[in-house]
Amino acid sequence: MRKHRFTSKKRKHIPTKYLLLVLSFVCVISIFTGLVFNISGGPLSAVAGYVFVPMQTGINNIGQWTSKKVNNFKTLSEVLEENEELKKQIDDLTNELTVSRMESYEVDNYREILKLDELYPGYEKIAASVVASDNNNWFDVFTINRGSNSGIEVGMNVLAGSGLAGIVISVSPNFATVRSVIDDANNVSAMVTTTGDNFNVSGNLQLMKEDQVITFSELRDTKGKVSIGDPVVTSYVSDQYEQGILIGYINSIEENSNGLTKSGTITPVVDFEHIQTVLVILNVKETSE
Repeated sequence: MRKHRFTSKKRKHIPTKYLLLVLSFVCVISIFTGLVFNISGGPLSAVAGYVFVPMQTGINNIGQWTSKKVNNFKTLSEVLEENEELKKQIDDLTNELTVSRMESYEVDNYREILKLDELYPGYEKIAASVVASDNNNWFDVFTINRGSNSGIEVGMNVLAGSGLAGIVISVSPNFATVRSVIDDANNVSAMVTTTGDNFNVSGNLQLMKEDQVITFSELRDTKGKVSIGDPVVTSYVSDQYEQGILIGYINSIEENSNGLTKSGTITPVVDFEHIQTVLVILNVKETSE
C-alpha cells in the first residue's frame, strides 16, 4: 500500500489588530442596522451590552476625568488671578496707609509747632526743618533749612519740643547751623523758677547718652529750697538767651565741697534724639556794654 506523506505546512494567522478591526466594523454595522430597522433585543443587544457598554463607560470616565482636570485648571487660574488682584489691593492699601501715616505725622508735628509757638507768644518766630546732624543719634549740632535769606542770624535762639533747643552759630543764605544745649561747648545762664536762684547749665553729650541729662553748677541755694522737679528756665542775666525759655527740670542735686554752692543734673524738655522741626526766634538778645 502506498504511503502518503503528509508535509506540515505553516498555518497562516490573521493579525489580531485586523481581527479586532473586523469585529468592530461588524458590531458597528449591526448596531447601525438595528437602529435603522428598529431591531431591538436578541443577539445585537447582547453584543452591544458586552462590547459597547464597557466602551461607553470608559469613554464617560475619560470625559469626566478630562472635565474635572479642565475645571481644576480653570479654578487654579481663577485663584491665581484673584491672588494677583489681592496683592494689588494690599499694595494699594499699604501705600494709602503709609501716606495716611505721613499726613498724620505732619499734622501732629504741625500741632506741636503751634503749641510751642503759643508757649512763647512774645517772640516773632519762623519754622524750620532739620536737614542734617553732626551726630547720627543725637542732635547736639544740626543744620536747618533756613538761612540769611529768611532773616536768620548768628545768636538767635532755637526752640523745639517745649522749650530751648539751642542757638544759631553759623549762617549761609539758605541754611544755618545750631548748637544745642546738650553739646559739650554749650553753656546757658539759667534760673530756678521756684526760688529765682541763678546758676550755670552746661552741655554734656556723654551724660546725655547715658542718662538723658545735662549738668548744672554754681547754684547758691543756702536755704535749701531748690528741689528735684523744679523747672529751670533761661535767666534774665544771660547775654545770649532770651529770658524765661524752659530748659528742663532738676533731676539731681548735690552739695559741693565748699559748702556754698550745689551741682546736679537737669532733664531737658527737648527730645534731642528726634528733632525734626524747630522754631527760630527772629531776635538776637541785646545786652548793655
